[in-house]
Amino acid sequence: MPGELELLRRRGFTFDKAKGQNFLVDPGVAPRMARLCGADKSCGVLEIGPGAGVLTRALAGVAGKVMAVELDSRLLPVLEETLAGLDNVTVVQGDILTLDLPALIGSHFGDMPVHVCANLPYYITSPIVMRLLESRLKPASITVMVQKEAAQRLCAPMGTRTCGAVTAAVRYWAEPRMLFPVARGAFYPVPNVDSAVLRLVLRAAPPVEVADEAFFFRLIRAAFGQRRKTAANAVSAGLGMEKPHVQAAMERAGIVPNARAENITLEGYARLAGELGL
Repeated sequence: MPGELELLRRRGFTFDKAKGQNFLVDPGVAPRMARLCGADKSCGVLEIGPGAGVLTRALAGVAGKVMAVELDSRLLPVLEETLAGLDNVTVVQGDILTLDLPALIGSHFGDMPVHVCANLPYYITSPIVMRLLESRLKPASITVMVQKEAAQRLCAPMGTRTCGAVTAAVRYWAEPRMLFPVARGAFYPVPNVDSAVLRLVLRAAPPVEVADEAFFFRLIRAAFGQRRKTAANAVSAGLGMEKPHVQAAMERAGIVPNARAENITLEGYARLAGELGL
């Protein structure tokens, strides 16, 4: 990365904390991510936030095509220089949360299997992961570097203290696996936290059956919305339901009355959604 840093300095680039800009400088991390993301020359890779293009170059070496989506227009001339000569890379300027991803992916990759590989900004990790999981894109896998605590939450088993609402969504759509830790010194500017790389392999079908996915996730968000309360109190407040009604549904679903959101498994939430949705 020293060459990229010098290029950024030469162009007068200043890092934007509001955009979570911490660029990889450790030369060993990007190639390792590229090797583990699951792509080969028959696949396409969507990268989010290429920065100065360090991971992009590594991905170009393993995948048939790479499309990198960059929000910061100031980085486009930098990427034009750092990615020069890589004819299998396309850079798109835009916001990953508002772009029509299925249309973009379809027009660029065609029938290729698509993997996602990215160093995600810490402040927007969950919205991006949820956008990828819930979209019609359905990538074969999602390999991302995120804040260590976020990685632990995304990979946590349901029914444990570390899990959260996003954990349930991840477990519903994919099988998560922690790949390797990344020390804060691997970035410039150096962040105040360590990171980790994880991989989500999309499921062919969810592990539980629910009649109404939208209500299922509303229920989970309500339960985790007030973690200090019991699940019955949190769901009652979050969904505007009478507490005795929620408690009776929990009893029918086999959930103890004083359970908190993190004590309930994915199967438990599916049963409770079925009882409350009657």
